[in-house]
Amino acid sequence: MRSYSFPLFVLFRLQTTQAFRNIINFTERRYLSSDKSSLIGMMANPSTSDLNIASTLESVRSKIQSVCKASKRPIGDVDLIAVSKTKPLELLKVAYENNQRIFGENYVQELIGKAQEMPSDVMWHFIGTLQSNKANSLVKSVVPHVHSLTIETVTSMKLANKLNNAMKDFEGKKLDIFVQVNTSGEESKGGVSPNDVVSMCSEINDSCENLNLKGLMTIGAIGDLTCFEILVKCRDSVASELGRIDICLSMGMSGDFEDAIKQGATHVRVGSTIFGARDYTDKTRT
Repeated sequence: MRSYSFPLFVLFRLQTTQAFRNIINFTERRYLSSDKSSLIGMMANPSTSDLNIASTLESVRSKIQSVCKASKRPIGDVDLIAVSKTKPLELLKVAYENNQRIFGENYVQELIGKAQEMPSDVMWHFIGTLQSNKANSLVKSVVPHVHSLTIETVTSMKLANKLNNAMKDFEGKKLDIFVQVNTSGEESKGGVSPNDVVSMCSEINDSCENLNLKGLMTIGAIGDLTCFEILVKCRDSVASELGRIDICLSMGMSGDFEDAIKQGATHVRVGSTIFGARDYTDKTRT
């Protein structure tokens, strides 16, 4: 039995099974052509090349179509937001090549960087917590370069006013926003109380001339479908107050987007089902 001498971080002895021989051969080839740091990175972050983005996208789209058909809703009623936070640009480009145009990001700097690299017809949705002091930077760094930017996580008038002021430099343009609603009552979830949704939406509608109130968004509690029902009731109340019938609903993620569509979702946010598990090891994202 042969022994291989590698650096300590990859030292192990050849085993008798073919599987272990394959691991040895693969690692040795990579080591001979890579420096130590790149090999460590390769081992810590497995390659995403085995992901079939075309297949996962088609699977999600097929499910959306099936639920829409069963619910007697036009397929065009539901927009798929491919949540690409923490994912490398190469995967977004594969999704783009497979006709995906709407992407969701959680971190300001990550969205800014990706928006400058992706084609200009991409529609970006910011779905993470947005601090009011970063609103101006996000808007002015992204809006000039993209088809559209939508902020789905407006949780206060302070943030709404910051976004409204940031859009003053873009005459004739309005920024689409969703008001985030805390439908589960969990302290860990952001959003305004369902009791305060109507008053906040009315104030945005009356005082923020550079914003377009697109709809309401919620994250909800895992497995609790009543959160969707609450958001629907909030939408109905806002629509009645504002005299509008076009208030959208962004709700549902990888694990429950089909249930959300049944409840009336117009936007679903699907990430790991399309792009695989996320990597949160980079603590520099903001």
